[in-house]
Amino acid sequence: MAMSRELCCFLWLRNTEYKFIASIFKNSGHAYFKSRTPVCVTSQFRQFSREDGRHGGPKIYTRTGDGGKSYLFTGERRPKDDMVFEALGSTDELSCNIGLARVIVKGLTDQLDVELEKIQCVLQDVGSAVATPKSSAREAHLKRTEFSPELVDELEEWIDKHTEHLPPLKNFILPSGGQSSAYFHVARAICRRAERRVYPLISAGEVDPDVLKYLNRLSDYLFTVARLTAKIDGKEEKIYRKPRPERHSESV
Repeated sequence: MAMSRELCCFLWLRNTEYKFIASIFKNSGHAYFKSRTPVCVTSQFRQFSREDGRHGGPKIYTRTGDGGKSYLFTGERRPKDDMVFEALGSTDELSCNIGLARVIVKGLTDQLDVELEKIQCVLQDVGSAVATPKSSAREAHLKRTEFSPELVDELEEWIDKHTEHLPPLKNFILPSGGQSSAYFHVARAICRRAERRVYPLISAGEVDPDVLKYLNRLSDYLFTVARLTAKIDGKEEKIYRKPRPERHSESV
């Protein structure tokens, strides 16, 4: 099985504890991968647990989750309906929908695609932080999954930059504005759900509060981009108008 050139780390289980190896591919041209070592903990990166003798490569399945439990980065094993996995699932779904939106708006603006790609990479780091609850993490775990507050500042800079090109917001905006805009509104709504799933972990002191700040700001970014793509596409945004009941004249 060929591995993606942007695959940056492998996790496998040995003696009930994860051993972590981070590796950045030399031929990766993405600046984000050159500048830091992302910790990838979602399911597609946990698959490299043993060698496949027939093909000389790793198998895609591990069978370790067949009983309804899975491992965190700390080595702790929890049921798959645990709030950590609920948060991880929502974050993964968010990244998938941002990826879908990227496909829809491809070619619309190069800068927007660069921003969205970095956001997807940061969401991997969000997942890493979520999968490393402080109650079971060692100092080495926390250091490796540390989340930078500067990422929140960067989102705010992008929001301010895009807002300069938009008309003032005077009404509630309905999810609309053409296909591109609608996809970003869907991603925004999923981002809000991811934020709600992460909050209990923040409240319990298990995850860095900057993770929640990032998701909160990301939903604002996605709303702004939804408006921006509507403008670029030349599509009209629909505003909220309080519905009035229709009155039919009675027959005399």
